[in-house]
Amino acid sequence: MTAVTQEAGAPFGAAPPPGADPGESAIVTHGLTKRFRGGQVAVDALDLAVPRGSVFGFLGPNGSGKTTTIRMLLGLVAPTAGDYSVLDLPLAQALPRVGAVVEGPAFYPYLSGEANLRRFDAADPTARGGTAARRIAEALERVGLSAAAGKRYRNYSLGMRQRLAIAAALLGPRELLILDEPTNGLDPQGTREVRSLVKEIAADGTTVFVSSHLLAEVEQMCTHAAIMRTGRLVAQGTIASLRSGLVVRVRVETPDAADAARVLGTLGLPDVRRSGAEVTAELDGRVPEQINAALVGEGVAVRGLAVVRPSLEDVFVGLTGEGFDVGG
Repeated sequence: MTAVTQEAGAPFGAAPPPGADPGESAIVTHGLTKRFRGGQVAVDALDLAVPRGSVFGFLGPNGSGKTTTIRMLLGLVAPTAGDYSVLDLPLAQALPRVGAVVEGPAFYPYLSGEANLRRFDAADPTARGGTAARRIAEALERVGLSAAAGKRYRNYSLGMRQRLAIAAALLGPRELLILDEPTNGLDPQGTREVRSLVKEIAADGTTVFVSSHLLAEVEQMCTHAAIMRTGRLVAQGTIASLRSGLVVRVRVETPDAADAARVLGTLGLPDVRRSGAEVTAELDGRVPEQINAALVGEGVAVRGLAVVRPSLEDVFVGLTGEGFDVGG
């Protein structure tokens, strides 16, 4: 398809990438590009399709263009070229249906969580004042902060602060929730809280678009993902499809490594490798239980047998030859 260069301020109405149906997609971009002064290209001809109802991980190292893309999708930054569509609607109609947390909202530390949400709600021109109390209570309940509603924000943990930010984004009915690095800086407990919350929100039918540089984290909560590198899209699809091009291996831990390697070779498993007390091979569609039975039948003492499936990090390294921060 031909890239469309357009004037700033008219980014909506995009033609979808090949195979993308705007009616079935919460977000569609075509050739979306952002160049800053000096020629720096932050986002380079991005073709993205985010299915409705998905939890979509937008992955890439810090500086790969994720936040700039989100700012363009929300109308905060004008694209240099290309088109995009959110919820297949004009900007003015789409934004009231979108909740977003971008680089963390500013809360008053001396106000309670509930009072901060009242401030956010009052600033929303589309919010109905007569239903504010009910909607605020529902948002707090949804993120698990009802019991801490009267607690001052400065006394909230990092996980509670992130949940309050998500509550602020959910004060109205939302079809799409955009979260920029929602687990950044959180401890393991806070990370689990946010991950669980994202899954609950998605289960209610809201499409969730999650930007992150933590591949392992996204892998646990997302149904789909796109991988960015230096402003360009490397790959996108379901988590399963992204992994599908890489080899699944079986790993055997045993004191009888030489015999185990011989048995795996006899079974016809490709690429048998031996390292100390560990032997690996390509699974090649075999059933692990049958492999274990064959090893035991040949007198091999099996201490452990595991199927090793490729991770998103493996996908990224396989596509680019590089890795990036997967642990924070």
